[in-house]
Amino acid sequence: MKRILITGANKGIGLATVAKLLGSYDDTFLLLGSRDSKKGQQALNSLLDCQPEWKDRLDLIQIDVEQDLSVNSAAEEVVTKFGRTPSPLYAIVNNAGIGNSMLGLNKILQVNTFGPKRVCDAFLPLLNPSIGRVVNVTSASGPLYLAGSSNEIKKLLTNPEVSWTEIEEFMAECLKLNLESERTTDWGGDWPAYGISKACTNAYSIYLAKKNPNLTINACTPGFIETDLTRPMAEANSETPAEMGMKSPEEGASVSVFLLMGNPSGSGHYYGSDCVRSPLDRYRSPGDPPYTGL
Repeated sequence: MKRILITGANKGIGLATVAKLLGSYDDTFLLLGSRDSKKGQQALNSLLDCQPEWKDRLDLIQIDVEQDLSVNSAAEEVVTKFGRTPSPLYAIVNNAGIGNSMLGLNKILQVNTFGPKRVCDAFLPLLNPSIGRVVNVTSASGPLYLAGSSNEIKKLLTNPEVSWTEIEEFMAECLKLNLESERTTDWGGDWPAYGISKACTNAYSIYLAKKNPNLTINACTPGFIETDLTRPMAEANSETPAEMGMKSPEEGASVSVFLLMGNPSGSGHYYGSDCVRSPLDRYRSPGDPPYTGL
């Protein structure tokens, strides 16, 4: 049985990924990660109301990726329930994220970039060491941010040898400049905090894959999906999500499922919503030829 932890799985793309895996792969057991245990239980119940036969392949894990204590407690809960040997987990999907720029760059980085690192620090020792997988759900906002950044920043965050120290120092510099209200084109224009966080998480995926060569670790964009993050955009434009070109969470789950259960080409890469490898420093439209660089 392949046990898979998905954070931020009580709604949107995370919940759709849980349902897609349970419905398509009989050998999966899903740990539905949710910051709010009540909302997580409601999501779990909604799945079982539709598919009661999933009850033996689904469990709730309370996990707030912004809090060390919560993440470490969640890892301990997994060990308590499933043991430490053999390895209790097949895969981790770091799906939890926020996008409201009004929350500030530090808050967004704490959830979108440090969150996946917290989860991996705690849960990587529980992954199957030979076939384990990690999927970091990021966004096309990462490559779009880098496309408008200086060559120095592009080189740093696409470097195959990038270190976590370098990524952390870059984020610290962004925070310093942000707090000082300095806005320059070298640092990505008008402070796209969400894009910065996703570009850094893509870089973290490179670092993590190099550090763990026996695991398959990749990042991906789910596409332009109707979620709580994007729905206000449609409302602001007096359009429906469909009129703005947003796709369903079920469609957004496809690339994560592919990276979990399919045969991606290697590790430390970034994939588009069409399940095709894509560059880190510019946007590749779905259907365009795959990226073949480093």
